[in-house]
Amino acid sequence: MSDGAVVRLDGSAAHYLLNVLRVKPGSPVKLCDNQTGEWLAEVADVAKRDVSLRVTALLRPREPVPDIWLLAAPVKKARLDMVVEKACELGVALYRPVITRRTIVERTNMDRLRAQMVEAAEQCARTALPEIVDAVKLADMLKDWPTNRTLYFADEEGGVPLAEVAKPGPAALLVGPEGGFDADERAAIKALPQAVAVSLGPRILRAETAAIAGLSIWMAVAGDWVAQPSR
Repeated sequence: MSDGAVVRLDGSAAHYLLNVLRVKPGSPVKLCDNQTGEWLAEVADVAKRDVSLRVTALLRPREPVPDIWLLAAPVKKARLDMVVEKACELGVALYRPVITRRTIVERTNMDRLRAQMVEAAEQCARTALPEIVDAVKLADMLKDWPTNRTLYFADEEGGVPLAEVAKPGPAALLVGPEGGFDADERAAIKALPQAVAVSLGPRILRAETAAIAGLSIWMAVAGDWVAQPSR
């Protein structure tokens, strides 16, 4: 996107502008392209099902995003929607469903999850949209694991507190299904040199809570939740 460019919107975005915001030619609109940042635009033309916008100024560059992935076994629809929404709000760089032996929900609607991500980003005025990748089986994910990325996995049988071992750099948080990882899966994960078994506290957490709690801990210790100095 660049100053002076004309952008045409249709589908749900146009429906929202036309029927909810009821924009007219000259109305100001904020746009985000997930590449360069947030832009100010004005409505150039409206039609029955689409809107043309003229970009006028860059408001904010695209925000830097800590290199943290969320790899979580999918749970039931409403809970999964919450995980995806909160992962976006917390600043995750990538989300990917991971299929384990005890995963109950093995098919996920990726288009719906992407829509959840977009809505969460819009609500929180984010300029960076997390990448969302198709589901993968746990064994396949481990086989192709990048050598430079730490894999923190929430081990229900116990591990080092995440707050004590979280460190900056390429990382991922792996959260299993509500039934947890089985013994063979746990052994396979621990055999990965980059894997670190971690604890998320003394209480038993549901799968969706573990994902949100783990991301929050990592962001606070190794991410970009840095306290601003007082003036």
